[in-house]
Amino acid sequence: MTACWPGRLPTHGRFGYSPITRRPDYAWPNGARLAVYIGFNIEHFAFGDGLGACIGPASPQPDVLNHGWREYGNRVGAWRCLELFDALALPAGALVNTALYDHCPELVQACVARGDELIGHGHSNAERQGAWDEAHERALLSGCRERMQRESGQAPAGWLSPWISESAVTPDLLAETGYGYTLNWCHDDQPVRMRTRGGSSIWSVPYPQELNDIPMIVGRLMDARDFSAMVVDNFDEMREQSRAQPLVMGLALHPYIVGQPYRLRHLRTALAHLARARDRGDIWFTTPGAIASHMQQLAADRPADFA
Repeated sequence: MTACWPGRLPTHGRFGYSPITRRPDYAWPNGARLAVYIGFNIEHFAFGDGLGACIGPASPQPDVLNHGWREYGNRVGAWRCLELFDALALPAGALVNTALYDHCPELVQACVARGDELIGHGHSNAERQGAWDEAHERALLSGCRERMQRESGQAPAGWLSPWISESAVTPDLLAETGYGYTLNWCHDDQPVRMRTRGGSSIWSVPYPQELNDIPMIVGRLMDARDFSAMVVDNFDEMREQSRAQPLVMGLALHPYIVGQPYRLRHLRTALAHLARARDRGDIWFTTPGAIASHMQQLAADRPADFA
């Protein structure tokens, strides 16, 4: 059989290979070695059409079972999660569908009132942007950014595509429409600078596809107790690893999943573990935007190290 690519394989050209053991050293604020953040996904789905995670087999539309399960997150689960974050004084990066402004603006307002970072997350998670043409995708990125600025008083610096769906030009369009970082790529435990076609760059801030309730609980059918233990184990191991290199640990949460009472009970245990480490000064508990800003300042101060 003849190989499709007998030589060098196709590449994205956004960044080169770099082993984590051979990189410049640096620290997070207050000398911390591990930065930790919550990616709090608050989403809205079209009724009777489009994509969405399923608690049971998809039914003919309107799929009331699965739509209602997801809507529980906006009506109940998200509010319980915010109460937990408040109790532990934890900031969050709120990944916001702009359709929420039409459906439940009170929820976005609650995140703003807490001082959370708002991050662009498409208009609805019922659709993917990766198959769209460039003009349509540019309009989505610009429209979401403008609406979040208008409705909440803050334009998002970062973006996570619904379903992590990208076109070949998404990083270029993000830079061209005013975004400074992306959460789409899950290839590293440190922020990575990505090249764009215009000659500028954006930061790829690590976003987890393992430490994430959808692939673990929905995809792999993990019990809530085990998911909580996984968060603690991941944190404890990364804290040890960060003695050698500064690292980022993100935790991706969806309120229609972890906002269910029996899961929230176990999430409380895991987040309390992280909060105690924060209180001891062992970590920097922050937001993705603050991580990207810190890297941008490092790059300005040490251009040879972060070219």
